[in-house]
Amino acid sequence: MNFNEYPIDSLMYITNRPDVVFTHGKGSWIYDNNGKRYLDFIQGWAVNSLGHCNDGMIEALNSQAKLLINPSPAFYNEPMAKLAGLLTQHSCFDKVFFANSGAEANEGAIKLARKWGKKFKDGAFEIITFDHSFHGRTIATMSASGKPGWDTIYAPQVPGFPKADLNDIASVEKLISAKTVAVMLEPIQGEGGVIPATREFMQQLRELTKKHNLLLIVDEVQSGCGRAGALFAHQLSGIEPDIMTLGKGIGGGVPLAALLSKAEIAVFEAGDQGGTYNGNPLMTAVGYSVISQLTAPGFLEGVQARGEYLRAKLLELSEERGFKGERGEGLLRALLLGKDIGNQIVEKARDMQPDGVLLNAARPNLLRFMPALNVTTEEIDQMLAMLRSVLDSL
Repeated sequence: MNFNEYPIDSLMYITNRPDVVFTHGKGSWIYDNNGKRYLDFIQGWAVNSLGHCNDGMIEALNSQAKLLINPSPAFYNEPMAKLAGLLTQHSCFDKVFFANSGAEANEGAIKLARKWGKKFKDGAFEIITFDHSFHGRTIATMSASGKPGWDTIYAPQVPGFPKADLNDIASVEKLISAKTVAVMLEPIQGEGGVIPATREFMQQLRELTKKHNLLLIVDEVQSGCGRAGALFAHQLSGIEPDIMTLGKGIGGGVPLAALLSKAEIAVFEAGDQGGTYNGNPLMTAVGYSVISQLTAPGFLEGVQARGEYLRAKLLELSEERGFKGERGEGLLRALLLGKDIGNQIVEKARDMQPDGVLLNAARPNLLRFMPALNVTTEEIDQMLAMLRSVLDSL
């Protein structure tokens, strides 16, 4: 179909979208309605952890669709139980609650922390979060986020989220009061510009929260599920949080998220938490396939190796073009441009002929790279060659 034949006007406006309709994809490539292909280094914003239309995911989806799709969250189902067991087996957590999006998982984490504070900490409810953080687009998760300008869009905000500075332990400590129940952070601030919390800071934060009997919540919606080269990014610092949230990569492209906690923190009572589609067998069967592939022998080592390869190549490009270096972990990386040309690069890269490349500028002065975790070194080289061509044209 020609683009103008699609009923685009029926869609509610939420952002500027290019005049292209994607129709199919495989691995690191996605195709539009004109048959043009694009090398995809966004992958749904770190969602398609195994690329487009992974065979294992398709098999899980097809097989489960013939058996049971949704018996109601008031009952157990087999894929839900199997995925929960797989997650606890490969983490420090004991309990899992499934949701449909990262924002919903983070809402659950906020509720769980406040419930725990009510039961065990004299009603403490404040959760210290961080400037430039991103925890979702619900009213509460926007309030928890430190994204500039978000405090006024849908004011008034939900109270109880004082903001500290990432990698500054003193800024956290000075916010602690009798009202404080937890500290919540992304081990890598993705939307903030791929800014990792240092290993030292993560360790200091764990020590500080234990000292004050506070919960440590890690939002691993973007950094989890292999993205950072470990199954979960907090593992790089050798710490054990009390609560963790997952989204994006856990479903590999289907709507799935999870809230995990230590057993002693899991204080929800009947009716406190739920959701019509939560833990449905169709999505959790796919999630089981994804996590099984991520935890297969050698897979994460491959992510680490490809992450190091991308890092080295981005540093070469930075040196060559006079940019400001790169940062990140695993296959969540940023090229620091030093000037506000990120959006121009993104548009030119997409519009290249005959093939385009999909890139993301999380900030105007940097490019964020979120390829499939099974991207090849050849595809990384191809992306860099295309990027160089775009840079030559600026």
